[in-house]
Amino acid sequence: MHVSVARELDLAEIAALVNSAFRGDSSRVGWTTEADMVGGQRTDVEFLRANLAERSGAVLLTMRDRPDGELLGCVWLEPRDAEVWYLGMFTIRPDMQSRRLGRALLREAESYAAARGARRIRMTVITVRDELIAWYERRGYSRTGELLPFPYGDDRFGVALRDDLEFEALEKELEP
Repeated sequence: MHVSVARELDLAEIAALVNSAFRGDSSRVGWTTEADMVGGQRTDVEFLRANLAERSGAVLLTMRDRPDGELLGCVWLEPRDAEVWYLGMFTIRPDMQSRRLGRALLREAESYAAARGARRIRMTVITVRDELIAWYERRGYSRTGELLPFPYGDDRFGVALRDDLEFEALEKELEP
């Protein structure tokens, strides 16, 4: 697998992948979909471009089978302070899930952040996504107990289909 920092020309492909994985038809996509909880799009090219420009040090990593190959996965990384990085928008192509690509991309993302001084990775996951939280716990992440509100009414993040959504922060200490 080939993992690299996304380029401007990758943004449309990344947005399409993220939307298909997070919000695609739940009967046809991988096990990580949010389609039954949140409707609408998850992201778009303009949102990705603006966030990369506004957030110093933020990157999107892409995973392909070869440097010029098809996009298999992506992940957002952003330094929050000298030792803590945020990981988000972690996506593996739905028809490629359960092939251990997620494990590989997660390790690459953690290594990328650690090489730049991160001692800890932080993420947020919708609390009702028990299976996904359990997957991250098996990869060494711990629930912090810190709950954050879901952005109801902000359609840039999708349209909530339930009224019980909130996020929980998960963290993992990285090897130096």
